[in-house]
Order: sequence, then structure tokens, then C-alpha cells
Amino acid sequence: MTTWDPDRLAALEAEGEMTVAGHRPDGTLRTPRIVWHVVVDDLLWIRSVRGTSGGWYRGVRSTGVGRIEAGGATTEVIFTPDDSRDDTIDRAYRDKYGESSAVRAITSPKARATTLRVEQT
Repeated sequence: MTTWDPDRLAALEAEGEMTVAGHRPDGTLRTPRIVWHVVVDDLLWIRSVRGTSGGWYRGVRSTGVGRIEAGGATTEVIFTPDDSRDDTIDRAYRDKYGESSAVRAITSPKARATTLRVEQT
């Protein structure tokens, strides 16, 4: 597992949204999509609100690598499925984004099935 620079991780956590784009097999980038993200245990986590049918999710899962952008900084990353902290991630989403219907969707079983740990390459 790659450790995030603490300043970069803090900057990411401070942002409400980030964009994510998977690399295609030929190395080109897919269309960036806005996602919500949280930091738990000094790691960055994302989910697809649409579950496994989400287009961006399918794209990043096809190669496991891509790019994120938030706060004006771009980072090449690896996306790894990891459900080891789902309950804590649910709480982090609620703490960061509140108790709206969107948060209920991102903490639903459908979305939990897409939990990805995001690491720098």
C-alpha cells in the first residue's frame, strides 16, 4: 500500500468533490466524473452511488488505474476494491456530507459493493 503525503491527503479531505477518470487499456483517459470521497485511517476511499453499473466505476475497474483531481492538483492512482472498513467509511460519509438522500445512496448496500481504496502510483 502506498502512503499518501499528509498534506495532499488533508487537501483532498478538505474538498467536497473530486474528479476521477480511469485509464483505458491503451493508456488514454476516460471522461472524468465527479465523485464524493472520504479519508479513513489515512487512506482515500470512493464509491459509486450507482453501484457496479456506474460507468466511471466500470471504467476504473477495467484497468485498476487512473487519475484523480481535486483542489487544482492531479494525481495518478491505483483503485483497489476493499470492503474492510465499510462501516467506518459509512460514518465518514455521514460526518462529511450529512444525512441527505444522497448520503443514504452512497452508504447503501449497492454503493458499498463498490468501495475502492485509492492509492498514489
